[in-house]
Amino acid sequence: MKRLAIAAAAAVLLAALPAQAASPLVAPTFVVPTSATGPGFRLQPLGPDLVKIDFDAYMSSVEHLQKTFTRSTEWPHAGISDADALLDMQTEAGRFQRRESFAYSVLTPDGKRERGCVYVQPSPVPGYDAVVLIWVTKAEYDAGFDKQLAAWAHRWIARKWPFRKVAWPGRDIPWAEWDALTGRKVS
Repeated sequence: MKRLAIAAAAAVLLAALPAQAASPLVAPTFVVPTSATGPGFRLQPLGPDLVKIDFDAYMSSVEHLQKTFTRSTEWPHAGISDADALLDMQTEAGRFQRRESFAYSVLTPDGKRERGCVYVQPSPVPGYDAVVLIWVTKAEYDAGFDKQLAAWAHRWIARKWPFRKVAWPGRDIPWAEWDALTGRKVS
């Protein structure tokens, strides 16, 4: 579900990626993190085992995510089916396995609730090694977790990933500027 929305958002954000999407984002020798922990959360790769928890998280914040993450009504939306959600999770897990992109659920320490997600993707804009996108639920945003997660993710990417220059749309690069760089028209 969320992945479908993310897939839709990624398709729009990363429209210039067709050739890159089929190739690994990182070298075969790079050990991709399959878990990480931060203050009050842990990261786990998105996959079919998280479909319900992920669906519940993004459906709790449809309007919020449409305004702050995708800037579109394409995802999330009320009509996402269970089958769509499962397909999205399978797609994300496949991309992770093929090392094309890496989507992580941001879970509470006990793993019972998703607070948001972190995506590490190829960049459609020359000069950037990768793009990192983050969203959190409306409740987490209101509680200040968005800024906490973004600060943690900046440090995590710098320490654990092999990228020299990372684009952070909606964070270090304003959305309007990023959209202009990618040629995306926001509806």
